[in-house]
Amino acid sequence: MKILVLNCGSSSLKYQLIDMETEEVMAKGYLEKIGLDDSFLTHNVNGEKHKIEKKISNHEEGIKLVIEQLLDKDYGVIKDLSEIDGVGHRVVHGGEKFSGSVVITDEVEEAIKECIPLAPLHNPAGITGIEACKKAIPGVPMVGVFDTAFHQTLPEKAYMYAIPYEYYEKYGIRKYGFHGTSHRFVSQRVAEIIGKPIEDLKIIACHLGQGASLCAIKNGKSVETTMGLTPLAGVPMGSRSGDIDPSIVTFLMKNENLTCDEMDNILNKKSGKLGLSGISIDDRDIEAAAKEGNKRAELAIENFTYQVAGYIGKLACQMGGVDVITFAGGVGENGIEAREQILSYLEFLGVKLDKERNNCRGKEVEISTDDSKIKVYVVPTNEELMIARDTRDLISK
Repeated sequence: MKILVLNCGSSSLKYQLIDMETEEVMAKGYLEKIGLDDSFLTHNVNGEKHKIEKKISNHEEGIKLVIEQLLDKDYGVIKDLSEIDGVGHRVVHGGEKFSGSVVITDEVEEAIKECIPLAPLHNPAGITGIEACKKAIPGVPMVGVFDTAFHQTLPEKAYMYAIPYEYYEKYGIRKYGFHGTSHRFVSQRVAEIIGKPIEDLKIIACHLGQGASLCAIKNGKSVETTMGLTPLAGVPMGSRSGDIDPSIVTFLMKNENLTCDEMDNILNKKSGKLGLSGISIDDRDIEAAAKEGNKRAELAIENFTYQVAGYIGKLACQMGGVDVITFAGGVGENGIEAREQILSYLEFLGVKLDKERNNCRGKEVEISTDDSKIKVYVVPTNEELMIARDTRDLISK
């Protein structure tokens, strides 16, 4: 069985074709700048990159271009469209409507559209991808996999905000959480590595990248997470503020004469590590500046690791302990110094870091010592494989 995984942004399209017999990626790529004159596709097969520069006006044209690459006579990986057995779509927000992945029907599409107010930038792109796929590959079953679904097991005391209840009833304002597909993959994988049933474990999964969130997973279920109504909440990120005093928003809007959209842009695009360092959203740039003695770069890193460690402690408390801590995402998988700084705060819990084991990037490895009370692992995430597995399981029924 071959599954095509699609992740549609407002002007981009990421994809992977996965052979589910072996779970190997047959081809993958990234189409950028959809709707602009200089749009281009980078298509990868067997480690070889093929760049196709072509004006792509919309997602339907984009998916057709992707299919052309998969069928290409020189480097294609399938001979006919009938070899694609299903399509898995990443959908950011499912609200309270979806607690798991679902086969996409007209009713499901309408429900995704109803969640647009909760994810005005992301859900329209997901719908666009689904509609485009219907036209480009008619009749192929499709599955929606939601970032929010994994967190639908949060208890009410965890997901409700202490604001007038009417706003929950009127607008659905509550904590939803994100990165659910990643947290689910990593928690299942670390349970396999340890050789224990996930139902017997208390796991804190740290997905640390340009976007970052932590998740407390107890007995295989998400019971608390750091992102909230939107992906802005929680720890500071590349350009997102993370948690701040809410009154900062109204203070700045009044004193800087800012509109809602301008304030939203500041918190999402100009804050986080970029805002503190004044350098970049890229950790590599910030780390390089810190090593050269840039104090604001040092502050951005220290603020981030301090906040992450604090949330680990908070989640451990709320979960009643922790057996395993995992790191994933660009920073989680590659940030040797960041992991060390974070874990240094947790020594009082019995966490012991093996610096030699920790000296690695992008590998699946235990980085705690053999006698550490809490095990710590780097587990590279694979959201695409998780989406493909869900798609396979649902269309096989």
